[in-house]
Parts: sequence; C-alpha cells; structure tokens
Amino acid sequence: MQWELMTSKKLGTAAKKIKVCVIAMGVLEKHSEHLPLGTDYLNAHRVATLAAEKEPAVVFPPFYFGQIYEARCFPGALTIKPTLLIELIQGVFDEIGRNGFKKIIIQNGHGGNNNLLNFLAQASLWEEKPYSLYVQTEWLNAERQKKWKLLLETKLHGHACECETSSLMADYPDLVNKKNIPKQPGEPLYRVKHLPGSFSGIWWYASYPEHYCGDARPASAEKGLKLRQLLIDQLAEFIAAVKKDTVVPTLEKEFFKRVKELKK
Repeated sequence: MQWELMTSKKLGTAAKKIKVCVIAMGVLEKHSEHLPLGTDYLNAHRVATLAAEKEPAVVFPPFYFGQIYEARCFPGALTIKPTLLIELIQGVFDEIGRNGFKKIIIQNGHGGNNNLLNFLAQASLWEEKPYSLYVQTEWLNAERQKKWKLLLETKLHGHACECETSSLMADYPDLVNKKNIPKQPGEPLYRVKHLPGSFSGIWWYASYPEHYCGDARPASAEKGLKLRQLLIDQLAEFIAAVKKDTVVPTLEKEFFKRVKELKK
C-alpha cells in the first residue's frame, strides 16, 4: 500500500489496523554517466512497495533527502544543511507517527545514509515518541548473500555497478543508458590510505572521484529481477518481525519511565 495512492480514510484505517509504515531512504546523486540521479530512492522505493505487497504495510512516498555531501561537486546532487536535514527527517517521522503509525521501518537505499540513520535511531531516546523506529541494517542474510554473489559476474561493487545497474534495468529500463557505461571499471584510488585507522568525510571522493565503483558492463534486467527478489524477501521478513515485536516498545516505555523518575 502506497501512502500517496490511498484516500485519507483508507490511510487512517491502515494506520489503525497495520500500524507499520516503511520509509525507503535514498538521495539524489551522480551515478556515473549511465544511471539517473534518483537511482537509490527509485530502487529502494520499488523494493519497499513490492515487499509491502508480500507482507502488508504502508509505504511512505519516495524520499530523497539524506546524507550525500560527498556529491556536492556534481550537478544534480541535493544536499541540505546537516542540522536542518536531521530536523527534516525527524519531522517526517513525527508526521508518520501523528497519522497513527506505531512502528516505522527505515529501509536504507543509500550507503552514505548508514551512520545518519543509526544516529537518528539512537536520537529517538532523547524524547519519548508515540512510535518506535526500526532501521533495517541487514539487506541480505548469509544465505541470500551467497545467492546474490552467484548471480553476478564482477567482484567489485558499490555505486552504479553491475548489481545497481541491473536493479534499475529491472525497475526502470528506460532510465538506463548502457551506451554511457564507462569502458573501464571504477577502481578505488585509495588516496587517503596513508591514514590507517582513520575516517575522513572526503574518503569516498578520495577513492571514487567520478562516483563509479564497480563494472556495470555485465548488467542485465534478468539479473536485476532476481537480485530485487532477494531484497524483497528480506524486507518482507523484516516487516513481519517488526509487526510481531513487543520488546522494543515495552523497553522504550520502561526507559522513559526511568527518565521521568530521575527528573523527580
């Protein structure tokens, strides 16, 4: 069930009955020269809607506000001031909760969002909310990872690669221009390898200055359909697990009760 395609009454009923809303988090950024700027949120939202057909849930409209500061040097990237970005996403979560959903599943479609989304989940303990957040951190379990690898011909993946290109070819074939796939794979440059055990905001650009990681030449829609199904099955299982969960909401109530007692 897609939020934006439902009537007001149907959404209200779904919130009371299902109580779970999935929001697919993507961004707008360069994906080499053969994929569109919206690749991350397009793929993620499609997986979310198909998973929600398998395990009923409401899927929030396409969302493309996230952490993508490393792409600000390219046309088309959409970045927001860090503090405003956090307030925006938290505000969206609050609106989903205000509409009656008790559990919000964050399905991440962009690797650069990982730290941000985990932080937002931790930040939910700052103030008691009428909903619980669940970040899907495992896109594929071990068994599905093996199946995923067997479907691919290349080893290096990460951005506009064989798997991401295949996925978009399955979802939106008209948006993929295979003629523009670089003739050479996007290999890492490791320009900050002289700093072991360190993290810098420039790390991605240091290795992949053209926002291409992998080799998209063997990509195909047939592979994309099979890869997508693995993601759908994984997310559907996660939705089912979140529906059944009573531990997180119970622990949050206990936690905030102790916070209030401490204030006294």
